[in-house]
Amino acid sequence: MKKAVPTYELYGERTGERPDFWLHCETIPSRSSRYHWEIGLHRHDSFFQILYISGGSGDAVFGNAVHMIEPPVVITVPPALGHGFRFSRDIDGFVFTILASHLKTPPGERSRLGAWLAAPHLTRLDDRSDAAYIAATLTRLAKEWETSRSNRADLLDAYLTSALMLTARLDEAGDERDDSGESENERRVQRFQALLQQHHHAHWPAAAYARELGLSQTHLNRITRAVTGLSAHEMISRKRIGEAKRELVFTRASVQEISFRLGFADPAYFSRFFLRQTGMTPRAWRLAERERLGA
Repeated sequence: MKKAVPTYELYGERTGERPDFWLHCETIPSRSSRYHWEIGLHRHDSFFQILYISGGSGDAVFGNAVHMIEPPVVITVPPALGHGFRFSRDIDGFVFTILASHLKTPPGERSRLGAWLAAPHLTRLDDRSDAAYIAATLTRLAKEWETSRSNRADLLDAYLTSALMLTARLDEAGDERDDSGESENERRVQRFQALLQQHHHAHWPAAAYARELGLSQTHLNRITRAVTGLSAHEMISRKRIGEAKRELVFTRASVQEISFRLGFADPAYFSRFFLRQTGMTPRAWRLAERERLGA
């Protein structure tokens, strides 16, 4: 029997009353620290949420799908969607909770923006046009929310509308670039990365990924070096180390448990692999990282 996803007003709070505000803002550390940096799967039937994450790392969970958080990023969460988050202790940014009925274009409305608002999105704020402006606008929205100056409501509306519309445009521009502007090599590397996400626990060698892509291992290495500067084997190793570091940061599992989760049959071999890649044992790296984050 599937476990029911709880419905909250704001994260773990159940007020049972219709809120008398249309926008709420707080920092992500102030909220997530109360829940030990992990927000369990839940949903908001009446609220639309925007997370602007400027630093740190973590995972965003939408239903059964897990997405890595790579700042700077804007995450949008439509109403009634089951979602949760795991954050590192150095996470930084804001979460905005908006009464969905207040949005100028409600999620699901028969328009391009309405359709975009009806689905969750993680939009990287890279060096593309408008990215810096979106970050600045959301930061200004957070500062304005804390004030009680004249015309506050109008400015909140204006900042919110600008940030949403520009984020939607940036996200759609990224999709168009993916569809039309990428080279065949970039698309092959993306397919390789998707396979790597799916099969890294099985410890496929580079040759297995090459066969799945219909390439020789030499050709795959040539492509990955051209696009990323790394060989296929180096990308595989980085993926394994990245997953290991996430487990060491986000869980209390023992090194032995983590090694088994990541598909290593021998915990001692996992520790040697981690030491070769990072210069530290898993235990030493975990202790150093906890000390750095003040855990």
